[in-house]
Amino acid sequence: TPGLKMVEPSTAYDAKGLLKAAIRDDDPVLYFEHKFLYRRIKGEVPDGDYVVPLGKAAVRREGSDLSIITFGAMVYTALDAATTLAADGVQAEVLDLRSLAPLDRDAILETVARTSRVLLLHEARLTGGIGGELAAIISEHAFEYLDAPVMRVASLDTPVPYAPPLEAAFLPSVAKVVEAARKLVAY
Repeated sequence: TPGLKMVEPSTAYDAKGLLKAAIRDDDPVLYFEHKFLYRRIKGEVPDGDYVVPLGKAAVRREGSDLSIITFGAMVYTALDAATTLAADGVQAEVLDLRSLAPLDRDAILETVARTSRVLLLHEARLTGGIGGELAAIISEHAFEYLDAPVMRVASLDTPVPYAPPLEAAFLPSVAKVVEAARKLVAY
């Protein structure tokens, strides 16, 4: 929707900074907080006034073999997968989008240019999720940098189950990300 902005922080620092930026913005901003992060993720939050600019992504881990582009709680899934992959000698870069609208296209294209392999990770269903839009941006503007097809890891194309074991099977896991990343690196 033109004029509507969307953010989803993954850290306490970003939660405060993005909230302040959202309040001060002239346009309406949808601010999504992932309930899984409550009381699980700790971080330093300065007392002073600061904002995290809307539309600016952050590299949470540098790497050279592939890029994992994600946001919100999936940042931690990506970081855990990157740690597992590092044990095998695979260096994964993790890009936290922070803002879904506007997207930081420059950061997306820069990470693709650095690694030449992209894994898109999100909690939305695979079909119709933001990964499709990100894949389109990458294929239209960074195709010449790609050494492998863009891959997506997302939730299943089913209703969200409420039973914990079924929900765990529904959501992207570290194991699913690692498996997809290994296929991508071997391509």
